[in-house]
Amino acid sequence: MFARSILRRGISTQRLSKNMTLYVNELAPVAASTTTATPTEETTPRPLLLMLPWLGSRPQSVAKYCDIYFRTGLDVLVVTSEISHFMWPRWGLDHSKRVLDLLQSEPFVSRPLLIHAFSIGAYTFAQLLIHVSNDVQRYESLTRRIKGQVYDSIVAGSLEHMATGVAKTMFPRFESLVKQTSLIYFGLFKHQTVDYFNTGIDTFWNNPVKAPALLFYCKNDALSDWETVDQIKDYWTENGINVTGKRWEESTHAGHLKRHPQEYLNTINAFLHSVNVGRLQAKL
Repeated sequence: MFARSILRRGISTQRLSKNMTLYVNELAPVAASTTTATPTEETTPRPLLLMLPWLGSRPQSVAKYCDIYFRTGLDVLVVTSEISHFMWPRWGLDHSKRVLDLLQSEPFVSRPLLIHAFSIGAYTFAQLLIHVSNDVQRYESLTRRIKGQVYDSIVAGSLEHMATGVAKTMFPRFESLVKQTSLIYFGLFKHQTVDYFNTGIDTFWNNPVKAPALLFYCKNDALSDWETVDQIKDYWTENGINVTGKRWEESTHAGHLKRHPQEYLNTINAFLHSVNVGRLQAKL
């Protein structure tokens, strides 16, 4: 449905795998003129946005966020995750490794990157960061290519927050039962689940990517403890990451764009203007 809706607007679709789809912006504007563009601007590859949606996201909802980046002239690589990647983290690590391998291959290997992760999508990115942290030299060029990172409604806090996130997003009619069952499951398979979660959380806090970051969150989000997000924001700032936080008193988990459209767009546009992403600024 997503693909059909955007093809009419000059966006072509390349299905790379079950969970990875590239949307190529064929109508992306070029530099104003070849006489005003510098040689660097002419040869800089178009930036790529890596989007990691929330579990159970609908194509129509994801498309609204992709539109923000299409308007800047970016291509968008949408990488979805499955509940199995969360419930059995080793599969999630395999999934994130495939994403890394793709970003390290042609035609992506030289492209500047932006990251936009929602909800448990930030957990997927944390698993990607585990691979990066375990082989810093191998992925040094990739971390340098990441020019900005946006996190929207990250599932932060206790393991209970994670279980609540799975229940609310995937099985809302049976939320309480699924939450309790998930916690029992995590307890029974602690070494195969909780230990991996803790490694991912620790890696996310000690983020090896030092590009500027933008955090969207709110105080009434049952899936994301705002005080924990505040702590992440402060910790990253102390460790050399330029962090912008946009926090609302009331909003909707992974729905800030719908609840606060103008504030959301103003904040993200200001952030995109501030990061160093080659030809991006000329296209905003």
